[in-house]
Amino acid sequence: MGHLSLHVSYPNEHDRAVARELDVDPGGNIMIHGILNGWGWLGRLHRYWDWTDGCIAVTNQEMREIWSLVPNGTPISIK
Repeated sequence: MGHLSLHVSYPNEHDRAVARELDVDPGGNIMIHGILNGWGWLGRLHRYWDWTDGCIAVTNQEMREIWSLVPNGTPISIK
């Protein structure tokens, strides 16, 4: 488990409809999270490889800041 996490409400109904049309799995369980528990010492080094399986990972310090500023229900756009 990552150090703190915010779940992203994906897929929504539109995303599921597009996936049905394309006959693909829309995925899900997307989060913005810190580094895996016990691995926080990596800090920014974690950015050198894609280890999140579709999530967005930030340093634990960054995650604490995001956690303190972003209330539940805040819209998130990922581009």
